Amino acid sequence: MPAPRTVLLTGAAGGMGTLMRELLPPYGYQLRLLDQLPIEGEPEAITADLSDRDALREAVRGVDAIIHLAGISLEAPFEKILRANIEGTYNVYEAAREAGVRRIVFASSNHVVGFTPRPVGDDPLIPLDTPRRPDTYYGLSKAFGEDLAAFYWDKHGIETVAIRIGSCFPEPTTVRMLSIWMSPADGARLLHAALTAENVGFTTVYGSSANTRLWWDLSSARALGYEPQDDSEPYAAKLIAEQGELEPGNPDHAYLGGAFCTNPPIWPR
Repeated sequence: MPAPRTVLLTGAAGGMGTLMRELLPPYGYQLRLLDQLPIEGEPEAITADLSDRDALREAVRGVDAIIHLAGISLEAPFEKILRANIEGTYNVYEAAREAGVRRIVFASSNHVVGFTPRPVGDDPLIPLDTPRRPDTYYGLSKAFGEDLAAFYWDKHGIETVAIRIGSCFPEPTTVRMLSIWMSPADGARLLHAALTAENVGFTTVYGSSANTRLWWDLSSARALGYEPQDDSEPYAAKLIAEQGELEPGNPDHAYLGGAFCTNPPIWPR
C-alpha cells in the first residue's frame, strides 16, 4: 500500500492526539484534525462530535487514511460509552465506507483483555490470541470496535490495524505502567507502521515500547515493520522507590487491567 499522505486524526485534542500532532508530520503526513473540543492554534481543525455524521462526511472527504483516537478513554456510565465509543466508532467507519477510505488505524486498548492475569516471574508473555476479557464498559467498547473493524474488512474491504494501546505518555507514572508504557516516539513509529504496512486486512497488535518488564507479545506489531526504540526501565528505580513493587495478592495488581478491574478511574465529563 502506498504511504498515505493526508490522514484524518480524530481525538486530536486528547492526550495521545496532542502528542501525535507533533510527531507524525515528520513522517510525511498532512494531518486533518478533528475533536469535539476546539484545538488551540489550529484554526482549520474541525470541531465536531462523533455523532455529527455530516461533519464526519466532510472530515473524511479526500483523506487517504484515518487514525481513530477519539472517544472516552476511562470508565463512564454505559450510556456515555455507547454514544461516544460504540456509536461514534460506527459513524467513523460508515463515513469511511461512504468516502472510499481504505485504511483505518483504530485505538483499541489493553482493557479489552483487562481481566487477564498479569505475567509473574517466568510466565510467558500474553499472546495476541488470549481470550478477550474486558474490565469495564470502556474495555467492552474497544472489544466492540475490534469486531466492528473485522466486519468492515470482511464486508466492505476496509483495512484496519487495531492497536491495543498500553499507556502513551511522555514517561511512565506508575509501576504498572513500566510494563505497558509506549513512549510518544514509539507511538508515532507504530502508527506509521500501521498506516504503511501492506495487506493488513484486519490486524490486531499490542502497542507498547520494548520494555524490560513487558507483559505482552509484540510480534504482530513487529510484523508490520514496527521497531520500538524505547524502554521504561530508566524510570523503574524511582517509581518503585515511591510506590513499591507490584504485589500478586493486591487485587489492583493481579490483572493486566490494574485498577480498572477493581476501582476504575471515571471519565470526568
